[in-house]
Amino acid sequence: MSNPLLDARSLVKTYDNERVQALRGVDVTIDAGEYVAISGPSGSGKSTLLHLLGGLDTPTSGEVLFRGSPLGTAVNLDGYRSRQVGFIFQAFHLLPTLRAVENVQVAMLAMNSRANHRAERAAALLEEMGLKDRMRHYPNELSAGERQRVAIARALANDPTILLADEPTGNLDSMNSAHIMELLCNVRLQRGMTLVIVTHEQGIACSAPRHIRIRDGRIEA
Repeated sequence: MSNPLLDARSLVKTYDNERVQALRGVDVTIDAGEYVAISGPSGSGKSTLLHLLGGLDTPTSGEVLFRGSPLGTAVNLDGYRSRQVGFIFQAFHLLPTLRAVENVQVAMLAMNSRANHRAERAAALLEEMGLKDRMRHYPNELSAGERQRVAIARALANDPTILLADEPTGNLDSMNSAHIMELLCNVRLQRGMTLVIVTHEQGIACSAPRHIRIRDGRIEA
């Protein structure tokens, strides 16, 4: 039985005074616990769709529903982003002046949790990512694969319902890419999370249980 978690309805997103149409009426429903890959050429609108699903941006028209309630009206966007969604990006977005364990804790600041709880939670997540001996290192002291594992730990910090990953292997070699994808799939299965990945790598896209292809702002298949 379908259990819709995210429901995008007639999403349109334009930029530059409507001269650029990133999305042109996209409809997609994602069930709780699903693993979905979204692929398409550069500029096809796949990252725009991910950002709208995650509440990082708002549509020009149409709406995104989370558990049947519209984002930005019935569902507060700040609370949704901090409590329900974990984000993973190609560029990692780690703060260079903070150690790995401190970067993970940044995601927990909005939850008003105790400092000792944040530190313990961050250390446990980094150990789960295989970084027990690297948690006191700064980002520039870590390899690209290690930095992405720190970013995954940060995305899991608030125990979100949804993981949204935008080209999570884009800056990695094939060995690290395979490791990161294995980690993400294991995290999803162990926690029962919904995982949505935007990727240009067909091997990753085609290995997902569900694969959505976007071209010119529309769902192609």
